[in-house]
Amino acid sequence: MSTANPAGADPRTGVLTDSRPEVEQTPPRQWRVLLHNDDYTTQEFVVWLLETVFAKARAEAMAIMLHVHHAGIGVAGIYTKEVAETKVAAAERLAEQHEYPLRVSMEPEPEEGRS
Repeated sequence: MSTANPAGADPRTGVLTDSRPEVEQTPPRQWRVLLHNDDYTTQEFVVWLLETVFAKARAEAMAIMLHVHHAGIGVAGIYTKEVAETKVAAAERLAEQHEYPLRVSMEPEPEEGRS
C-alpha cells in the first residue's frame, strides 16, 4: 500500500503553501585597508607585513610598497568590515612590536549607485 496517497485521498486537495518571495541578497559592504607612508618604517618590513598579514605574493607586495612609498598611501587589500578590522589590528600590532610607527587605516569601498 502506498503512503503517498493515504486512504484514497484526492491529491488535488492537499495543503496549499505560498512560495516565499525572493529576497534580493546584497553582498556585504567592502572596506579598503590602507597603508600610510612614513619616514621610519623600512620598505622590507612593509613587504614582509604585506606577505604575512595580507597574504600577498612577493612581487605584489613590492608593487604595493613602492606605490605607498611614492604616493604616500596605498591599498593593502579589500575585505568585509570584520576582516578589514582584524587585518588593521594585526598590522598595527606587528608594527608596534617591531617599533615602527606605520599607520594602517580602513575606509569603505565606494558603492555603485549610492547617493
